[in-house]
Amino acid sequence: MSFLKEEELKNILPINGPSVEEVKKYLNKYENEYICIKIGGSILEDLILFKTLIKDISILKKLNFNPILIHGGGKRLTAKLSQLNVKSNFVSGLRVSDGKVINIIEDVFVKFNKEIVEEFKNNSSKARSITSKENNIINVNTVSKNLGFVGKPNKINTEILKEIIKANEIPVIAPLGLNSESQVHNINADEVATATASALNARRLIIISDVAGVLDKDNNLISEINSNKVKEMIVSGEISGGMLPKLNNAISIASKVKGTVIIDGRTMHSILHELLSDKGSGTLIRK
Repeated sequence: MSFLKEEELKNILPINGPSVEEVKKYLNKYENEYICIKIGGSILEDLILFKTLIKDISILKKLNFNPILIHGGGKRLTAKLSQLNVKSNFVSGLRVSDGKVINIIEDVFVKFNKEIVEEFKNNSSKARSITSKENNIINVNTVSKNLGFVGKPNKINTEILKEIIKANEIPVIAPLGLNSESQVHNINADEVATATASALNARRLIIISDVAGVLDKDNNLISEINSNKVKEMIVSGEISGGMLPKLNNAISIASKVKGTVIIDGRTMHSILHELLSDKGSGTLIRK
């Protein structure tokens, strides 16, 4: 059982988060387990939500979990490209990244990554940057010539990740990778999260988004669903749009990751309620 005492838990946990009694029941379940957490752009751009999420992930670390953060940043990138008057097009949801655009992408994501690491320090947690320039763990294949320097992960260097975790630091992964010729590529952050969680056989992959989770045809939240049911809902058209790639990713790693969860980052302390309360938060997708 975790060595944390009740008084320590009271000091660590937020007042409006899960109760100490609930948390005590889940400490052993996730202690020393890999918890991959992907945060999307819109949540990252809300300063209050951003700071709360970083604080909550710091709490997980203090509870002896092994959180690994994968971040996006598309909205920040779009704003920077607009500011520089650089046009970028999308093909099948992926940003075309030529030589000029990829340099801007790298600069924006590396800077943002360092800001996140700094915010962890503000919460008394050590974190380490993983980018194309520092501690790179992602090797990629180029998706297509038409997209330019857009990559798909083909290998994750888990040894570097495990060394960072062993040093009691939180890995903060930018959606950037290198090909065999050390050329930087832009990567869809959901694909980075999926590949990382799969490579680590993580206990959980948590996708923090701006939706409540998977909804049924009556718009009610589905708290838990298996891969077969997800496939049925995709075929029937109940699941479509932006939720579709997230669920396809979840299904693809179901044999390697014990559960993928889609939760609403707009709900305060949703990540703590998901992992440390009886009710949970969002939708859990299992094999």
